[in-house]
Amino acid sequence: MKNFNIQGCCTPFGQTILANDQNKHLPIAVIGAGPVGLAAAAHLAERGQPFLLLEAGEKVGANILTWGHIRLFSPWGYNIDKAARGLLHKTSWEQPNLEELPTGKEMVEEYLEPLSNVSEIYPYLYLDTKVLSIAKKDTDKMKTENREKVPFIIHTESNGHYKVFEAKAVIDATGTWGNPNPAASSGVWLKEEKALYNQIFYGIPDTLGTEKERYANKRVAVVGGGHSAINSLLDLTKLQETFPETDILWIMRRKNVEDAYGGEERDALEARGTLGIRIHKLVDEQKIKVVTPFSIQQIKKSDNGIIICGNQLGKESTLGNIDEVIVNAGSRPDLDMIREIRTSIETSTESVDQLAPLIDPNLHSCGTVRPHGEKELRQPEKDFYIVGAKSYGRAPTFLMATGYEQIRSVVAYLSGDKTAAEKVELDLPETGVCSVNINSKTPCCDH
Repeated sequence: MKNFNIQGCCTPFGQTILANDQNKHLPIAVIGAGPVGLAAAAHLAERGQPFLLLEAGEKVGANILTWGHIRLFSPWGYNIDKAARGLLHKTSWEQPNLEELPTGKEMVEEYLEPLSNVSEIYPYLYLDTKVLSIAKKDTDKMKTENREKVPFIIHTESNGHYKVFEAKAVIDATGTWGNPNPAASSGVWLKEEKALYNQIFYGIPDTLGTEKERYANKRVAVVGGGHSAINSLLDLTKLQETFPETDILWIMRRKNVEDAYGGEERDALEARGTLGIRIHKLVDEQKIKVVTPFSIQQIKKSDNGIIICGNQLGKESTLGNIDEVIVNAGSRPDLDMIREIRTSIETSTESVDQLAPLIDPNLHSCGTVRPHGEKELRQPEKDFYIVGAKSYGRAPTFLMATGYEQIRSVVAYLSGDKTAAEKVELDLPETGVCSVNINSKTPCCDH
């Protein structure tokens, strides 16, 4: 792998660079080797820009592999970046059927891994490299003088060793997956909930596969009112057919369970409507016990399992004798690593500030977010960008295709092609592109 001013903890940093024309020889750092991060690498390679790609996981798409059993709602045609496709077509890569819906595992194995191995990307990919923080070299957040002229400094840890990288620009594509919201309705992580990490799963577990024994014949509470929760519930009811003592609670804050069913027969997407129909039927058959509206105040351990304390219709309520909890309450961005960078983050969504009115989930579905690019993603810190799911903060309306267009625009701008950067276009299905349960083959809108 090619080194770009990589320094150990005891290596002198050298003389501070004070001129932009000297910085131009440094690479652009891309953080996160998921679909959007790898697309950034492809676009940078296409434009002949030096770059480095830092990934905390042992493999590219490491976060996706944690939900590899889930099938995406969008077909391959929406999940492959154009620049990436161009690089892959130079190899022996076999393009998948663009009309088919891939699983997360297929997405990694049939697209991301081959892309990471192309000669234009592989030499500049650093796996097992966790970014600890990003800052300006020898310049803290308070200092303004010469700020735009000094390079970014990226502090990382790899296999227990500390490494530092320098870059002329940074693209943060780390996403939000793996940084879940807690079960508590306040959004605050309480020590009692943290202490139950062995009995609480945040995300969609592989209930019918690797996690079968964990949930079979257990009393399981699923927290959340969205399609991720429905995915978890559908798998549990499937498990229930083989293990009938499996007891399923569905806890959510919605006033009425019917609100979670969506459009059902009236849904513009037939498959998504089918999802609502299926969960509606299971609730009516009492295979799932619904607890709503319920605001969780605390989750704690007891002699008889887990106790969930909360408020229901203005009264204190307790749910007990629970063996396992599955939390599907969404995710949030990790902003600690960019604390020393000057950013503009909207306070409620924790999204890039200018995106907030465009992506508010109270007003927009996945498919109604208008195209946007470098201009909307621009931060007070020159040449620093947050892209992909992380740019949306806590809003669940992000689409992979949206991230690809963000990247195309940002890389064009960093390459000096302002005309291409300003021309943003996006072709999406009106109702959005999300995910699907692999076992039921039924789509659901989740990310």
